[in-house]
Amino acid sequence: MIEIPHWLEKQYDLQPDSIAIEMDGGESFTFKELRNDSRKLANGLLKKGINPGDHVAFLSANHLDYVLFIHAVSYVGAVAVCLNVRLSAKELAYQIDDSDTCSIVVDSQYKRLGERAMKESQADIDLLKVEQLAKSEETMEVRETLRLDERFTMMYTSGTTGKPKAVMHTYGNHWFSAIASALNLGLTDKDKWLVCLPLFHVGGFSLIMKNVIYGMPIVLLEKFDAEVVNEKIIHHQVTLVSVVTVMLQRLLKNRKQAYPITFRGALLGGGPVPEPLLKEAYKANIPVFQTYGMTETSSQISTLRPGDAFEKLGSAGKALTPASLSIRDDGKPCAPNEVGEIHVKGPMVSGGYYRHHYQDNEYLATGDLGYLDEEGFLFVIDRVKDMLISGGENVYPAEIESVLLEVDGVQEAAVTGIEHSEWGEVPVAFIVAIDDHPVTEEKIQRYCKQRLAGFKVPVSIHFIGEIPRNASNKIVRRKLHSLIEKGENREHK
Repeated sequence: MIEIPHWLEKQYDLQPDSIAIEMDGGESFTFKELRNDSRKLANGLLKKGINPGDHVAFLSANHLDYVLFIHAVSYVGAVAVCLNVRLSAKELAYQIDDSDTCSIVVDSQYKRLGERAMKESQADIDLLKVEQLAKSEETMEVRETLRLDERFTMMYTSGTTGKPKAVMHTYGNHWFSAIASALNLGLTDKDKWLVCLPLFHVGGFSLIMKNVIYGMPIVLLEKFDAEVVNEKIIHHQVTLVSVVTVMLQRLLKNRKQAYPITFRGALLGGGPVPEPLLKEAYKANIPVFQTYGMTETSSQISTLRPGDAFEKLGSAGKALTPASLSIRDDGKPCAPNEVGEIHVKGPMVSGGYYRHHYQDNEYLATGDLGYLDEEGFLFVIDRVKDMLISGGENVYPAEIESVLLEVDGVQEAAVTGIEHSEWGEVPVAFIVAIDDHPVTEEKIQRYCKQRLAGFKVPVSIHFIGEIPRNASNKIVRRKLHSLIEKGENREHK
């Protein structure tokens, strides 16, 4: 298989004193500093007994330590299991156990969450604070090259059964994702990409890959703040930013002056985009490159080109250069403008899920619905089956329903999403309660908050007499919306 020089070693060789990362507070780090500190952290991991091939989980916010850890893992040859800080301790424990993690590394901000997750976990493993890992100057044997077929990261994505699955990414997946993006959007020596998406999600993670593969500086923010992002775009030569719909809405609302001509555009992902928002960006002369992708495709696999940004509003563009996509219905290709399931293939597509069966077909069936117009531009019209997207986060009803059914007094449960002006969609729940058993909305939501991430907790609970189902006894979610419109809600206290 293809072996290449370690991408951080390459930038150290080419431009050691060039800025690699700018932080929100104004501090900056060169590629030399990034390389040296990553290697020192790799020594610390090796001294803790972490070996090539080991699975090491990381629980951290968007800090420099996240970037250092990811590169340190690559120098060791271990596999990084990227944990979502927004999950509950029980959800994290499942992922720690499922991923066969040998150690979990946490930053100081999430040390307590990590400790709670370990109490819930069945694993007998070490909990390490990244700040306390020895950053040794001692020279130890670290990787100088990368094999593109070797596994590098694991990121969890929810399954329709309610159990998350770890998507396995190789170095090659991340490499080809970055190269494909550059071929689509272009790359200049003035480019600087702002990172405000979480690094534990593939959309944010892909930007720290572009950082070292392109040798391009990034601006790393701990979290999204519309005022800060606008200030960076206007006054700090940011040329590109990756956002989800709710972020773009806030940027437009907060913007006090026009963006400079040096700003090339916003890469917009995370689900369907309201057309009025795209038109508002168009009027403001802000290019928006709508994109389509998922964890399984190592971020984007189809993206609107800059030249088409204002001509194809609402489209996610065409498949990136090394990728292909097809719209199919019952295995047969669809005609232009005919809706079907989106299928994708390419070197950025993951080879499978850890400990779970993966399809053996040439194309990956995404479960998403869309169509290609006469010119071959992709339009995504629905997400994975019943999935809803809240603030860029994937939410699967089945996962929430399984928690709801644990509540004492709940006989049946169904979850769907409703539109929300800020978050795009939010989950709502429908409950069939056990007769003469006290259960309230407050009790149900309190239980959910203990077991689920905040964005998964239903914003409202509707008590109904019967869950709408089809002949196969499957929930007919589209009928749940009609129950809301009818105002059906049987009080049960």
